[in-house]
Amino acid sequence: MSTAVERYREILRKTKDWDAYLKKESRLPGPRGNLELAHAAALEGTKQIFSRYASLEAGRAPENTPLVFLAFCGVLGLGRLLAEGDPSQERMLRRLAGDPRWRIREAVATGLQFLGDRSWRDLHRLARVWMRGRPLERRASVAAVAEPRLLVPDAAAVSALRLMDQATRSLVKDGDGEPRRVLRQALGYAWSVVVAAAPKQGKAAMEGWFASENDDVRWLMRENLGKARLRRLDPKWCAKWEKRLRPAGRPQGSRAKR
Repeated sequence: MSTAVERYREILRKTKDWDAYLKKESRLPGPRGNLELAHAAALEGTKQIFSRYASLEAGRAPENTPLVFLAFCGVLGLGRLLAEGDPSQERMLRRLAGDPRWRIREAVATGLQFLGDRSWRDLHRLARVWMRGRPLERRASVAAVAEPRLLVPDAAAVSALRLMDQATRSLVKDGDGEPRRVLRQALGYAWSVVVAAAPKQGKAAMEGWFASENDDVRWLMRENLGKARLRRLDPKWCAKWEKRLRPAGRPQGSRAKR
């Protein structure tokens, strides 16, 4: 755990007015909230605090404000409670996976990783259930699973590949809309994270999708082939398939505006 998180944990143990302190140190508005402080709050807070913070809806705690930071901390904390054996938190987390605020959706995915730290199998069991739900629930599952530290041992990476396959199949069947776009964006990097952890099986799984005629699938596969982690792994393989998947008439190095 980072030194910054531990330092914030010590501060929070001595702080009476969490609301004021968290808002002051949130770094919002801004491009990046204080993630180290959020993790410290998730580790030090109580169920009562987390429930109160997580209940701050978009109308009261809009995006990129100090109040949404409180909500972010609360959602992370719910993930910790779930990991510690409180299954009642899953229902709230699943509902918040569809929140209109991207920071809250990200908090759900990150919060689920507490469960993965305890047991990758438990995280994957939950992810398989959520994969049968709405696009944003699937997106949360994809983002939670595609974390390098949670893809060890090899069995975890191979299981994650099956989840990537399932999510990609669901993308093909979904209609248009913002939730589907958000899921596509997640798959546009998640495949590369998982494939880097299981290269042999992962490259074979990706190659199975390279023949797809679906524009979105071809786009997300190109996106993954362009990630540095895959280029380091096998630059020739990436270059070969990226060239084959490039839209006709598009010069090398250009990107579609999507």
